[in-house]
Amino acid sequence: MALQSSFSSSSAHPFSSSSIRYKWKYDVFISFRGQDTRLGFTGNLYSALHNKGIHTFFDDDKLQSGEEITPALLKAIEESRIAIIVLSPNYAYSSFCLKELVHILDCIKGNSRLVLPIFYEVDPSDVRHLKESFGEAMAKHEKRYNKVDKWKKALHQLANFSGYHFKHGEGYEHKFIEKIVQDISRKISRVPLPVADYPVGLESHVPQVISLLEMDSTNRVHMVGIHGIGGIGKTTLSLAIYNFIADNFEAVCFLENVRENSQKHGLMHLQKDLLCKILGKEGVHIIGVNEGTSQIQRRLCQMKVLLVLDDVDDYKQLEAIAGKPDWFGGGSRVIITTRDTHLLKLHGVERTYCIEGLNRKESFKLLIWKSFKTNTVSPPSYADVLNRAITYASGHPLALELIGSNLFRKEVQVWESALDQFEKHLDHKIHNILRISFDALGEQEQSVFLDIACCFKGYTSKEISDLLQAHYGRSMEYHIRVLHDKSLIKICQGHKVTMHDLIEDMGKEIDDLEKSAEMPGKRRRLWFYKDV
Repeated sequence: MALQSSFSSSSAHPFSSSSIRYKWKYDVFISFRGQDTRLGFTGNLYSALHNKGIHTFFDDDKLQSGEEITPALLKAIEESRIAIIVLSPNYAYSSFCLKELVHILDCIKGNSRLVLPIFYEVDPSDVRHLKESFGEAMAKHEKRYNKVDKWKKALHQLANFSGYHFKHGEGYEHKFIEKIVQDISRKISRVPLPVADYPVGLESHVPQVISLLEMDSTNRVHMVGIHGIGGIGKTTLSLAIYNFIADNFEAVCFLENVRENSQKHGLMHLQKDLLCKILGKEGVHIIGVNEGTSQIQRRLCQMKVLLVLDDVDDYKQLEAIAGKPDWFGGGSRVIITTRDTHLLKLHGVERTYCIEGLNRKESFKLLIWKSFKTNTVSPPSYADVLNRAITYASGHPLALELIGSNLFRKEVQVWESALDQFEKHLDHKIHNILRISFDALGEQEQSVFLDIACCFKGYTSKEISDLLQAHYGRSMEYHIRVLHDKSLIKICQGHKVTMHDLIEDMGKEIDDLEKSAEMPGKRRRLWFYKDV
């Protein structure tokens, strides 16, 4: 039975960079009505969790004070990764339990925590529609309290979550408890993947991608694409989202460096890697890509899977690993990061998110941290060089990280000298990462890219097309579209063609260094007045 987080498509998701650190004090918080189940089911459940080494908060009555929830109990809820609510027949008669439930739902909403209802000797429809004891309890509360509407809404919301059902006479209680403990043990054994030592800017991106994933849609399979230039933060964003929502799935897999691993080891290696991560290494034998495709479809079609394919650059990779949504069970989500939006369109991925660079404030925070390992204001003497570095990087996270790391606690004079060098020649790491997209182009597309980078940035697409047609003798519209799909250029409002400053620098450097740099007269493109 799947666990479920309290996501709401109609509300914002209060993600913060601290959300990805998962520093829970308790693995599980159990909410229950003591008179009903403390000495029976809930007590046995707590013992089973405790014996498995699952750190569980179990209220022993010391934290309860009348009908009000104590600060210590509220803190325990907030510091728990999973909340179990045992809905027994008399649960709703307790105003204390209902207040606790409301706080649990408010606390976990959009914060990657799980809520697990256990319908113990009750029918979910009775909880949802307030029938039997739940309806009687609400009628009683309405005579005393003003918060009843909020309690009704909380019960209705909880009844719609996936959970566990038990009634005496329908099975053994100890086996029922074993199943719950196994599921929770599997959930908490998942270790969050490292995102970044100092994540910046995720607060604005994560909620928007979460909304595209439609986490409340539990039956459909959704594929979402994240695209942007190299080094802009696609992998970092996908890691943060993976950690944020992974506990909602029966099986999870993050396939990193798909492009590189596909080139080195082939598609069959990627297929085997996927199956091994989800099913375990034993029993996974593949002798060809077609067989791997068949095994993925057959073995994962009933599982609610979270799959992240990072850095995809070839349609064959998508065909081999995630050919169609029905390869995976209902509620599955597939996230694809790529520089090539055409691949997403070709694969029928309609939900896409373009990740832009950091704004100036975010750039400053990242650069300060990398340069001085502090998030406080930098020394005043560094103000000019920091602003200069931020302008140069143009919001590119990788560039900011490399500048800050290379100049960590260096003197201002060293900063000035280094920036002089950066402005003349791209750092080789930045150059190599950005150049991956250039090298993937055909010869004519490379030529058109260099034309735009060296001479036509800021022109309209029609102006560029007319100029290139006059030069090449044929239309270059297709080639311009390829550059756009590969995230090398952007076509903005008014059809103006732009590109990131670092991509422009890369293009000019390629043309300058590889096309007779010392003899301008032999070069195709001249944009610097001294060369002219």
